[in-house]
This record gives sequence, C-alpha cells and structure tokens, in this order.
Amino acid sequence: MNEEFRQDIRAAVDTLRRGGIIVYPTDTVWGIGCDATDSEAVRKVFALKQRADAKALITLVGSIAQLERTVTGIPDVAYQLIEYSERPLTIVYDGALPGAHIAPELLAPDGTIGVRVTAEAFSKALCEAFRKPIVSTSANISGKPTPTAYGEIDAAVLTAADYVCLSRRDEPACGAKPSSVIRLSESGLFKVIRP
Repeated sequence: MNEEFRQDIRAAVDTLRRGGIIVYPTDTVWGIGCDATDSEAVRKVFALKQRADAKALITLVGSIAQLERTVTGIPDVAYQLIEYSERPLTIVYDGALPGAHIAPELLAPDGTIGVRVTAEAFSKALCEAFRKPIVSTSANISGKPTPTAYGEIDAAVLTAADYVCLSRRDEPACGAKPSSVIRLSESGLFKVIRP
C-alpha cells in the first residue's frame, strides 16, 4: 500500500466521519458512498441520486467479521456463496443487527438489508479503516447509464460529492457490472433478484 493510496483512504474516511458523501471505486462499478449508520448522510445520497427512498441502497463491508457485526440471521450457506461466487455478490438478509445502528433508510419496507463483502483492494481497505459499513450505490443519477470507469461519471455527481477518491481513476472502462443480488433468508431459502 503506497502513500498516495493511504492518503486517499484517510481523506475518504475523514469525509465519511463528517457525514459527507464520497465517490469511490468498488469491486463492481464506481460508487457513491456515505456512512451507513448516518441517516442524514443516507438521505443526501438519495437526493443526489434523485432516487425514491423506497428503493433501498446496498451496504458494503470489508470482511466476514464486519458482516457478522452488521446483519442478523446469516445462514451457513451465505459463507459458501460469498467465498465461491465468481463475481461480486450482494445478499439481502433478514435484517440489521440492532447494535450496528444501520440507518433505517437502508432497510427495505420488510426490514431486509442488502450487504456485499468486498474483496477489491480500495473499497476493502476503506471499509476496514472506517470500521463501519459504507453505502454503495452506482455513481449515477437514477435512470442514467451506470459508469463503468471514472471518466464516465456525470459531472453533476462529481460536483455534489464532498470527496472524490483518486485511486483507480486512470483505469479504462472494462464492462464492469453491478453485483448479482440474491435474497437469502435465515432458513436458507433464496431467490435471485438480479442475476
């Protein structure tokens, strides 16, 4: 981890701690993020996205340990799915742990929450340094194309963010896609929401 990477992480963490919004590279596409425990920050992300708050946002964590401190009712099969999935996988769990203090705006009307464990270097380091879950939603206005590279992000999104990360900006568009999404209940029953 070089000094520029560390400085980028520090600046992003400082912004998150102040309730700010960041634009950052993830294990899928470039994302808009904030502290997942800060309702006001989450509402700012909804406003930036121009997205109805009935459509829950995904939450990103950097490890299985962080996942276990965030959600309730993790069935055994979830660990295997996370380990062996060939592409990034968001799992919708039964609910958030009360002690995690997840912003209620991140829960679906039925109380479920979508969480992804990232293995990508920057977003993983960011989650670990911040020590709390981070919102992860594609860096676009709702209904507009999802940017697969930094150069495709709408100027309005970049201007509205409190901090835009420097890492991975020079990578070309590579056809990155949003994660697969499945609903997984504590009993182990699952439903594919987004292949």
